[in-house]
Amino acid sequence: MSPLKQALLAIENLQGKLKAMEAVRSEPVAIVGMGCRFPGNTNDPEAFWELLRNGAETQQTVSVDRWNLERYYEATPTPGKAYTQQGHFLDRVDGFDAAFFDLSPREAAAMDPQQRLLLEVAWESLEHAGIPAVDLAGSQTGVFIGINTSDYGQLQIDAKNPDNLNAYVFTGNTASVAAGRLSHWFGFRGPALAVDTACSSSLVSLHLACQSLRSQDCDLALAGGVNLMLSPHGHVVLSQMRALAPDGRCKPFDASADGYGRGEGCGVVVLKRLFDAIDDGNSILAVVRGSAINHDGRSSGLTVPNGLAQAELLQAALNRSRVSAEKVSYVEIHGTGTALGDPIEAEALTQVFGAARETPLVLGSVKTNIGHLEAAAGIAGVIKVVLAMQHRQIPPHLHLREFNPALGWPNPNLNVPVNLTPWTVPEERSRLAGVSSFGMSGTNAHAILEEAPTPPKPQRWILSAPCTCLRFPLNPPLHCRTWRQGWPRRSPKNLILP
Repeated sequence: MSPLKQALLAIENLQGKLKAMEAVRSEPVAIVGMGCRFPGNTNDPEAFWELLRNGAETQQTVSVDRWNLERYYEATPTPGKAYTQQGHFLDRVDGFDAAFFDLSPREAAAMDPQQRLLLEVAWESLEHAGIPAVDLAGSQTGVFIGINTSDYGQLQIDAKNPDNLNAYVFTGNTASVAAGRLSHWFGFRGPALAVDTACSSSLVSLHLACQSLRSQDCDLALAGGVNLMLSPHGHVVLSQMRALAPDGRCKPFDASADGYGRGEGCGVVVLKRLFDAIDDGNSILAVVRGSAINHDGRSSGLTVPNGLAQAELLQAALNRSRVSAEKVSYVEIHGTGTALGDPIEAEALTQVFGAARETPLVLGSVKTNIGHLEAAAGIAGVIKVVLAMQHRQIPPHLHLREFNPALGWPNPNLNVPVNLTPWTVPEERSRLAGVSSFGMSGTNAHAILEEAPTPPKPQRWILSAPCTCLRFPLNPPLHCRTWRQGWPRRSPKNLILP
């Protein structure tokens, strides 16, 4: 072979490898299960959808079993006080079946309720996926958990009783253990990470989980986040920053937006590489086409958003998803409802999604229903979008009465529905949505989701030669060429013998 032909062959081989690497980087990831505990007694995805479609909100006064309202409340901004008594709370955070999770009462009592909640919701997410937890022991399953607050550990320290500070207090209140405990109890052998990027923690966790699946570090992943408000200190500090809305409501894009309402909850999704999920016959709820993370860099302040960085993030997520902006029909915005953040986010959305559209881009924010769940906010947005795709309806965006004049709206390319709205797309397209989550630390995340692919119809196969492997259609040998060629991405359950 001539040197020229050898060089051309080498170039072809390199191009093939490059294409293979690019394909791996953009491989879709399937969401095959979900679990949640959100305000409003929404303890599963079905109940959460009912709350969303009905346009309900969950804002309420802090209950006396959380903290002393009189001690920490003052209507006017005052050092050491919170100017709001409102928030979005779970009904109970003290109930826990310790024996089910092989924990002694003493260890369970020392554990942060956030860890207890994660154990329960992780189990429920696998149940929702139809994956027996016992089958995952020893598997390459990864855990990626967004967690930011440590109220429970601080309360135990504040109690000033050193006799109660034992080893269980350490493991029960350390963020890394929140993820590690899940892997330990279930017996997972994949990566286990606790992620803290403030408000974007859980969506960054989803991004990292998808990367880990694509790089083969794990074959299944649990991704999500948790946030509980057990101490008044968070309310006090955020009041001093003027970050909270006195009425406890998030009012994104509204002229009355004056801060956010704090919320709590937990959400976990079960992830698999799409083609593996199809091969294994999993029920696919939606697909993560791609995601991206970045940082605001040197903005005008440490906690001030950067519109240029947000626009770059949105475009990067689209590029990695191989999706054009005009095909995205809905974006679940970060949308906390601050006078500074709303116009910056709106400008970035307009810049990336708002041009050359056949139909307006629809926007919404789950924070108008259940408040800002901080470290769990992003996963709440993801679960909302998956449910909306399944029901082909977009829930109403609450508390929007008059657009903030700083937005320069109405904008013909953007739409914010205040009523339950059919989610329609051209027949040849699938429903595509973006989910944004921006951290107070400056770390931003965006994911592009697509509705679940239509399950393939069972097909009759005519083979030109007999194959003994087909005597056992539900458990064929992996080396069988006829099996691999005939059903490259097909569940064995779809097999119908001629």
